[in-house]
Amino acid sequence: MGAWAVIRTIAKRELAAYFESPVAYVFLVVFLLLAGFFTFSLGGFFELGEASLNAFFNWMPWLYLFLVPAVGMRLWSEERRQGTMELLLTLPVAPWQAIFAKFLASWVFLAIAMALTFPIVVTVNWLGDPDNGVIVSGYVGSLLLAGAFLSIASMTSAMSRSQIIAFIVALMICLLFILVGFNPVTSLLSRWAAPSVVEVVAGFSVLTHFEGFQKGTVDSRDLVFFLSIIVFALFVTGVVIRNRRAG
Repeated sequence: MGAWAVIRTIAKRELAAYFESPVAYVFLVVFLLLAGFFTFSLGGFFELGEASLNAFFNWMPWLYLFLVPAVGMRLWSEERRQGTMELLLTLPVAPWQAIFAKFLASWVFLAIAMALTFPIVVTVNWLGDPDNGVIVSGYVGSLLLAGAFLSIASMTSAMSRSQIIAFIVALMICLLFILVGFNPVTSLLSRWAAPSVVEVVAGFSVLTHFEGFQKGTVDSRDLVFFLSIIVFALFVTGVVIRNRRAG
């Protein structure tokens, strides 16, 4: 069986496992309710008086901050707790295949959750004449942002047998990636640091790189940033799992 066939098989199994549990449906409902609440209540969608989804995408990093680690915390912690990680790694499957397949299944699950927000897109098109190209760009950025946070959760899940610890550590790392570009933090930093230093620090923030997608600009630097986080976090996941396999 080829490498991609193995990945596809594992990913299908993992994705199916999500929908065999009521937790997945609870997550989808909570995600959609919070997305609607943040967009129409906290985001002031109707008060803005413009045909755009800025109010929706502005809250995505904060929504993902809690929900994505909640999805990713079980990726490897659950395998370790049930003792199935050892079984999985004794099969003729390369660690990178298992890592990428489990990550891919969870990423597809998050993509499904995002796709289910289509009523918000329908609403804004019914109320006005938005630039749907900008909306598509925002969704692409959201998917990459979710992938970055998910890869971090995969890494912390591989490091700990406890899902709670994996969740908390992933949340703290993701929060750091948000705060270094958060306006109140950069304003505080600019009081004692040179503008160039502030710009470099903010360059490590997901907010900085997500902003371009919100405006409809797909910049290669933003793509590289998110993909770099994904590749690096999954690489560390592989190092952790290979060490456990060797042990």
